[in-house]
Amino acid sequence: MNLDTPIKFLTGVGPQRAESLAKELNINTFGDLLYYFPTKYIDKSKFYTTADIHSDAVAVQLKGVISNFRLEGTGRKQRLTARFTDERGSIELVWFQGIKWIEQSIVKGKEYIIYGKPTFYQGWQISHPEIEDPVKVTNSIPTKFTPQYSIPEGLKNSKITSRALAKLQQTLWSGIKSPLPETLPGYIVSQYHLMPLTEALRNIHFPVSDEHLAKARARLKFEELFYIQLNILRFKRDKDSKSRGFVFSKIGDIFNTFYSNYLPFSLTGAQKRVIKEIRNDFLTGRQSNRLIQGDVGSGKTLVALMSMLIALDNGFQACMMAPTEILARQHFQTIKEFLKDMPVSVNILTGTSGTKERRIIHEQLENGELQILIGTHALIEDDVKFKNLGVAVIDEQHRFGVAQRAKLYGKNTVLPPHILVMTATPIPRTLSMTLYGDLDVSIIDELPPGRKPIKTIHSYDSKRLMVFKFLRDQIAEGRQVYVVYPLIEESKVLDYKDLTDGYEAITRAFPQPQYNVSIVHGRQKPDVKEYEMQRFVKGETQIMVATTVIEVGVNVPNASIMVIESAEKFGLSQLHQLRGRVGRGANQSYCILMSSYKLSQDARRRLDIMCETTDGFQISEEDLKLRGPGDMDGTQQSGTPIQLKIADLARDGQLLSMARNIAFDILEKDPELAMPQNEILKVRQQLLFNKQQNWSRIS
Repeated sequence: MNLDTPIKFLTGVGPQRAESLAKELNINTFGDLLYYFPTKYIDKSKFYTTADIHSDAVAVQLKGVISNFRLEGTGRKQRLTARFTDERGSIELVWFQGIKWIEQSIVKGKEYIIYGKPTFYQGWQISHPEIEDPVKVTNSIPTKFTPQYSIPEGLKNSKITSRALAKLQQTLWSGIKSPLPETLPGYIVSQYHLMPLTEALRNIHFPVSDEHLAKARARLKFEELFYIQLNILRFKRDKDSKSRGFVFSKIGDIFNTFYSNYLPFSLTGAQKRVIKEIRNDFLTGRQSNRLIQGDVGSGKTLVALMSMLIALDNGFQACMMAPTEILARQHFQTIKEFLKDMPVSVNILTGTSGTKERRIIHEQLENGELQILIGTHALIEDDVKFKNLGVAVIDEQHRFGVAQRAKLYGKNTVLPPHILVMTATPIPRTLSMTLYGDLDVSIIDELPPGRKPIKTIHSYDSKRLMVFKFLRDQIAEGRQVYVVYPLIEESKVLDYKDLTDGYEAITRAFPQPQYNVSIVHGRQKPDVKEYEMQRFVKGETQIMVATTVIEVGVNVPNASIMVIESAEKFGLSQLHQLRGRVGRGANQSYCILMSSYKLSQDARRRLDIMCETTDGFQISEEDLKLRGPGDMDGTQQSGTPIQLKIADLARDGQLLSMARNIAFDILEKDPELAMPQNEILKVRQQLLFNKQQNWSRIS
């Protein structure tokens, strides 16, 4: 059988169904169908009775008679009901769609097998049950492994259900008479006791036992992760061997003067280690791409500045790009404060920079007079040209699109600048190996001495008066408070606390002249936003009511309380970022998570995790398990990666490490995959990845 055969030629498909399968599931060939895996399996070997139904948590399979059809309602509210009766009782069946087909197909009084999930509404009922003829079921083999496939709405409208897709798989397998070509070398399959490909694919769709299913999953997961790692590691090797970069051989007056006379505090051991790693990058003659991970407040900005000063000592310029104007201005002020009166030229360029200001910056950049430029997306505009950009720092890099980062990468015509990407969102090890597998990774895993851990408390809305009393007590001691809301105005759909109502409630509870309140959100004009920010920074207001616009970029050491309203609506990563706005001074800081009593299991787990730990890496691991890892090679930023068909980065970390190590060992011995036994690897890798744009060269 040729796996490249168009899917329309499979019995039961045809041109119309083929078009739907291609559009909705990207299934174009026989091979694509084989690699569209079930998401779960249901047990069709067990029968229940209507008397067994006592929970709507699980689906059941029943055998009985369907009768008493009744059409109710009109138009869109029309529904068809029927009575299903077995030897122990009866249950109602309900259909909201496909009513005409049900009426024509079901024979009243005939015995059927139905399968579905019961729900309770004025009695137990099953909506849109699967219905089968017992004679046909008897002729097939009842199994506990009936495959269930994820089916988008577009396919359901084409009458392609999970059961229909399973039948297509059966049809396809009935035509496979000999083993499929292997996609891994024999030495890998035998050495690591992997199930052969044909057996694995057959058992992933139609397992014969739990053991066979486990082995099939392990084989297919390993293969998927292995080829991703092989691709990443081959690209990194190729890039390292060919990518020329500037050599910064000198540590000169600028760096040494800053280190000796202007360093505001002693570097932590982690900061020293990371600076040394960056310094070694600058000596290799290769263009470097390094990811700097560090929790909020770990000192990434200082490390970035000292790296930029090395570039300056070697006659080059440097830039830092931030995702928001607030954060860019924060970096600008921080770096100006670090450098004090040193003869280093620093400026900022944002979307609000005036025409005259821009003209001066452009001229100074091109003639080399401006040494460090900090800014937002404005840095990647076509008319921003550097004389000799040596280091480009990208902060909170996940907030930029890959195409935007590529523009910054291409600002030099001779050689690309060294790239440092920074994130205060700690990345789980499994995701880091995949998403950033081609980058060198540095981790700043120490906080500056003297920082007290932030105390995190979960409080319910009903205890708001107690929370307000605590805030008054803290303000009386000279502290400042953030109150963060998820929305600006009330939503009719989402039951979030909104900023406008919240601001009014806060000003009533904390009235003038004793208290002053700032308000900051994304819809304000930049000058208004900056004015409100500065009032809070200067201590003129005790409370800042804001949206998540202050998630990054606000550094007020005196602000020691963070109140997050509707905390259950935020993800773990965002909660951790918001909490990081406090805890920057010497005083004890607090984060108060406000929520309603009505919480989902996931929401309650998120809030519990926040109260249990302040370790960003532990939080990131939990966040990965709850949310999914995001698109690894493309431009998607969250959710489940479209490339992964079966592996799960949140749960397959050990398998990922194994796959990476095997790929690394193979490339150590055979970098070009030129050995005969590795020919299959080269062909398969090209087949899998040649059509994809590889964004990893620009981190």
